[in-house]
Amino acid sequence: MTLAALRRPTVGVLAVQGAFVEHQAALEAVGAEAVQVRRPDELEGLDGLVVPGGESTTFGLVAERSGLLERLRRAVDEERLPVLGTCAGMIMLARATTGGPQPLVGGLDVVVRRNAFGRQVASFEAELRVPALGPEPLTAVFIRAPWVEEAGPGVEVLAEHAGHPVAVRQGRLLATAFHPELTGDRRVHGWFVETVREAREGADGGEEGTRVRA
Repeated sequence: MTLAALRRPTVGVLAVQGAFVEHQAALEAVGAEAVQVRRPDELEGLDGLVVPGGESTTFGLVAERSGLLERLRRAVDEERLPVLGTCAGMIMLARATTGGPQPLVGGLDVVVRRNAFGRQVASFEAELRVPALGPEPLTAVFIRAPWVEEAGPGVEVLAEHAGHPVAVRQGRLLATAFHPELTGDRRVHGWFVETVREAREGADGGEEGTRVRA
């Protein structure tokens, strides 16, 4: 085993808004070195990235002004950095939203409906079946949550609620409409960190190595 394989993967968490501290704790609990990211230069040297919840329009505008948005697009499109987007993070990774143009990172071939399950007062928890994570249901926290309105042929739907996709994967990109960082269940973060490890090992070996193990 190489030294690179033994090293804990370094995963950034965008610390512009949302529950980034909770994401950081979850990542560290499943074996990653988690660091906060606020500037474009802080994306350098990362093995993976988490885009947390918050307000997607505000984040997009702030990131665009700071240059962070363009750097994120390059990381996704050219460098193929593994990324987990949750709630607003799912919106930011989408190619479009039903609400019209807004600054997005893109990468996921999906169209997302913002606030699809209602406003803040309509927040709720639900038990989801996510076969890729095992037979036990996952408790999902939905807060002003989106859903996937359209998904391209290369997108794998991992979970649905009320007939709508709420967790999807495409290559090294994973997105959930809910907040896995707000429960004690670390399976989503553990699965993402495994994606990061495989992507890094594939890069070290000159191969793709992007398959996620359930």
